[in-house]
Amino acid sequence: MLSFDDILQRDGIAISDVVCRHEHGPGECSEYGGPPAIVFVRRGCFVRRADGDQELLDPTLACTMIPGQELRYDHPHPGGDDCTYVTMTPELVAALWGGAPRLPAGTLPTPGAVDLEHRLLLAAARRGDDPDGVVERAITLSARVLEAADPHRVASGAPATSAARRRLADGAREALAADTNRSLPELAADLDTSPHHLSRVFSAAAGHTISRHRMRLRARVALERLAGGDDNLARLAADLGFADQSHLCRVVRDETGETPGALRSRLA
Repeated sequence: MLSFDDILQRDGIAISDVVCRHEHGPGECSEYGGPPAIVFVRRGCFVRRADGDQELLDPTLACTMIPGQELRYDHPHPGGDDCTYVTMTPELVAALWGGAPRLPAGTLPTPGAVDLEHRLLLAAARRGDDPDGVVERAITLSARVLEAADPHRVASGAPATSAARRRLADGAREALAADTNRSLPELAADLDTSPHHLSRVFSAAAGHTISRHRMRLRARVALERLAGGDDNLARLAADLGFADQSHLCRVVRDETGETPGALRSRLA
């Protein structure tokens, strides 16, 4: 009656498609033993009893999962429900939630734009889009949802001045220039900030996301390798951290308007 499809797990975050086909009626009590998570409801309706509190969930709300909670799910309608779980390590929760490794209990509103972004995130993960980009989107979405519970806590630690924001963005660019494989959580830890602050500040300063900047740098290394006579595109893609040769071709074409194959003879 309950199935989990783990789509992506990387850098302290996981995205899962959870399908419940519980019949109409009350469920059984259980203790949640998984990691902290934010649950987005895509379809259906259910009543969740968490530590004695009763909450009605539908696709306009998300809820949090806290290790050790006593839970029961009742279904007022037949057909069950479909949800998306975004689970995080306690360390990542602390980075998003002002230093506290425990998510706030209860429900969180998901306005239309947030619900759409959650569905786009799920689609990107299912397609196998750049995993660094998917992780960055998941972190940004999680912070956006948590702001409904306490915007001041989520905003704690954000750089206050334009000079501080510029230094933060430059620090990320400097680190990526040395190693494009640095993940968003790793960059944030090195720069002593939270991943969502770093993502927002960088996007505002550069006009594109950290994951996009990473791909732009990799594309330029690819062009340099092509100019040096490297003509094995599959090996080049693997060396530079692209998902495959097709991914390399897409990114280089986006950056230059031409494919690596077309550029190979012109650059060499």
